[in-house]
Amino acid sequence: MNPEGVRNSYASIAHHSKSFALASRLLPGPVRDRAVVVYAWCRRADDAVDMAGPGNEAVALHRLHAELDAVYGGTALRDPLLSAFRSVIGERSIPHAYPRDLLDGMRMDVEGTYYDNMDTLLRYCWCVAGIVGLMMCHVMGVRDERATRNAVHLGIAMQITNICRDVMEDWQRGRLYIPETLLSEAGATGLAAQLGAPFPRDATGPVSRATARLLEVADHYYDSGDAGLQALSWRCALSVRTARRVYSDIGNRVRRQECDPRAGRAIVPRDRKLSLAAGAAAAAISEIPRRVFAGAADTSAPRREIHFPTDVLPV
Repeated sequence: MNPEGVRNSYASIAHHSKSFALASRLLPGPVRDRAVVVYAWCRRADDAVDMAGPGNEAVALHRLHAELDAVYGGTALRDPLLSAFRSVIGERSIPHAYPRDLLDGMRMDVEGTYYDNMDTLLRYCWCVAGIVGLMMCHVMGVRDERATRNAVHLGIAMQITNICRDVMEDWQRGRLYIPETLLSEAGATGLAAQLGAPFPRDATGPVSRATARLLEVADHYYDSGDAGLQALSWRCALSVRTARRVYSDIGNRVRRQECDPRAGRAIVPRDRKLSLAAGAAAAAISEIPRRVFAGAADTSAPRREIHFPTDVLPV
């Protein structure tokens, strides 16, 4: 694997995601390097679209697809990160369809997708987060097909949590991910048509109620994600459980702010993250007898490609 690409990947997660950086430190060395490279490629793709500037997003997305085709096609690569990503893809048999679907999720943002119902939102969450869970199954070695589905659900839960945390931030960027069906049930209609204008004060209550409902949906997906931890090795399960606890704590903090989109970004402080990591370690230690009895986890790559929605829904 390209050493410069690996170094750049670690620098990327240190800058962009303190939560992922913390969880990744708990992984065994070779797995950690591969996981960080996959995350860095996802981050790179996201930044390429977000930083393209108005009117240039589609061009940036087209360039990302061309790069991805080059990675899978064997074309010579100058970018160290792309070279490292190609190595991970080859070593862990990651299907081309997975990162391609992640880029399709970015296309939904570029095209300004209208989220009329939960099915549309779940499709988006599958693309931008469930797919990451699947790629991590290849990186960490999850052969159990039931567990790959659990990994998708954990990614979906985390993305829903992000959406609930970032309602106001997304609004200011001209995006609204809360489905129209939930907003209507909560007492707000036609809110998507007001994107680009200041956030309407009378929408605060309905949006808060819809956000609370969306967090309940996330809880169901977190529960499913938990069921897949047993298919991971001890160290990988510790890392994933830590990330899960940090993300779900973000949701808890949004709830403590009464899901008010005006309350400011919910942040998990570092000391709280360390406490959650310690709790994850205690849970992992309690599993040792069961793991010894069950034997070593199979760390080979998944056999079958997972597809949305057939292999993913319902939770």
